[in-house]
Amino acid sequence: MESKNPVFSRARREGPGWAGPNPTPDQLQNMYDAPSYAQPSRPAFRTMTLDDVVVRGFLTLGTLVVAAAAAWILQVPPAVAIGAAIVALILGLIASFTMSTNPALILGYAVFEGVFLGAISSVFESMFNGIVLQAVLGTAFAFGAVLTVYALRVIRVTPKLVKYGIAAAIAAVGLVLVNLIVGLFNGGVGLGLRTDSPLGWGFSIIMILIGCFFLLLDFDQIEQGVKQGAPDKFAWQCAFGLTLSLVWIYLEVLRFISYFSSSD
Repeated sequence: MESKNPVFSRARREGPGWAGPNPTPDQLQNMYDAPSYAQPSRPAFRTMTLDDVVVRGFLTLGTLVVAAAAAWILQVPPAVAIGAAIVALILGLIASFTMSTNPALILGYAVFEGVFLGAISSVFESMFNGIVLQAVLGTAFAFGAVLTVYALRVIRVTPKLVKYGIAAAIAAVGLVLVNLIVGLFNGGVGLGLRTDSPLGWGFSIIMILIGCFFLLLDFDQIEQGVKQGAPDKFAWQCAFGLTLSLVWIYLEVLRFISYFSSSD
């Protein structure tokens, strides 16, 4: 039965299909030779690799070490060291909360943090001979241990682990602030969290473990960034995270060793 639909009737009269007459062999060849624009376009940026993180990590840590060495040699005054610590704290908070990948911001943090670390390390070394080298070795050991644990999947970074770890870190920082405030009224003793006592030893161990937890998160962030094809500039944020965690661990190890070192 012939359809009464005018569209179908007109199509039957005009030719074999909606596209008109069949293409000639020459037209088919031209269509085949023409470039295809239907293929998905490549990303406009280069993706991050592990080498990118290593290079930027060395740059950031190298800047921090050079600044620390300069502060140690020049014996910067305490006021300068405290000022550098405040600036480093501000820059670190900006880089953390904005997830910044700005090299100037991250290297600036490394410079000011290095000045503070150099000054405080010099003070500890003058009180306890050889303590800085011990703290550096202890930090390196912690880094290697956490990396091994992560690589072997002994501890997996899960949402529950992150939740509890962040909660513990916030609680620890809160206790440090309360300890500092109470210390203003009882001669610096505070809650006893930073004294040479079993309570102080235990709290220092907890703080070291929290630093190792953050290091574990840094390794997971790097792995996920490489797998998911993050932009190569994200390596700066990864390098910043590693530096921040290592500084945390170094300061806590330095304090912990001082409890068991005899002053000259």
